[in-house]
Amino acid sequence: MTCVSMRELGLFSLEKSGLRGDPLAVHSSLRGDYSELGIPGFHTEFLVFLQLDVAIDGADEVDSDLNLIKGGGGCLTQEKIVAGYAKCFIVIADYRKKSESLGEQWKKGIPIEVIPMAYVPVTRALTKNFGGAAELRMAVSKAGPVVTDNGNFILDWKFDKVHEWSEVNTAIKMIPGVVETGLFIDMAEVVYFGMEDGSVSVREKQPR
Repeated sequence: MTCVSMRELGLFSLEKSGLRGDPLAVHSSLRGDYSELGIPGFHTEFLVFLQLDVAIDGADEVDSDLNLIKGGGGCLTQEKIVAGYAKCFIVIADYRKKSESLGEQWKKGIPIEVIPMAYVPVTRALTKNFGGAAELRMAVSKAGPVVTDNGNFILDWKFDKVHEWSEVNTAIKMIPGVVETGLFIDMAEVVYFGMEDGSVSVREKQPR
């Protein structure tokens, strides 16, 4: 969806937004090729040299408050770094990702990246403190668990109730051994949903 959107948007959205300068694509989990748009691509290591104006990415689920679940592809930490340091974060997703509350559509849980040696105690802490069940994500094409680009494991926490996500996100990140969560709280400015009939539904961040 994100790659298609980049091809569709091209430079139009950059010009419409009033941004100036040469656009760059920073790849995290998306190893895309935007050369046909004339947009050079860089990996996240180049963030030390760049100031990002806009980050455009997808999501596994979006609730009515623009809280996101991301990390189904396993690159939540790098995706959060890119989104967090951009001046504006825009999400593009299809209608199946649109929910009123997290967990309505996405049933695979919230990804949590953990240091490998800590995955067992982190699993216990998650279920003890927040309920639900946490499972180590296993690889499909090879034996053993999924290993992230950062050399870590991923736990998928399948929560059993709606939480106050900002508080839970902070609390989980305080558990020793947790690197990052797939909860993107108060980060997206606007979400564009491609609906089944071809229309576009828009959710914008509400002023507080």
